[in-house]
Amino acid sequence: MERLSWDHYFMAQSHLLATRSTCERLFVGATIVRDKRIIAGGYNGSIAGGPHCIDEGCYMIDGHCVRTIHAEMNAILQCAKFGEPTDGAEIYVTHYPCVQCCKAIIQAGIKTVYFAKDYKNHPYANELFEAANVTVKKVPFKKNIDKLFSDKTEA
Repeated sequence: MERLSWDHYFMAQSHLLATRSTCERLFVGATIVRDKRIIAGGYNGSIAGGPHCIDEGCYMIDGHCVRTIHAEMNAILQCAKFGEPTDGAEIYVTHYPCVQCCKAIIQAGIKTVYFAKDYKNHPYANELFEAANVTVKKVPFKKNIDKLFSDKTEA
């Protein structure tokens, strides 16, 4: 049996989290990891208890939906809420982070960003990551994970 690498394992977690997204425009998931241990996960969606885009539509201002919180921000805020330090951690995201999430990632002390898909990669985000010595790596998602389990799940 082919075993998933750590990078693909954590990226798979982010893709699973993305299935919880309540945004109609893009499903994004993020997993924060420290010492090979998942410390938080997030997906893009509305604030807790708030209306969801899938129920009421997107709330658009200047071409952006302001109803949702991005997956990266949700994961970082989950760490803040539950007292989990992010300094020196890594984040796995299904899509390249926007400029605002880039700034939050840097401020949270996260040192490595892994992403699966390019998505409106902004040059300023690249500049900020580089200036902050944040490593950014593309880790395409392996979609054939079901093959890994086919022989082991049938008893």
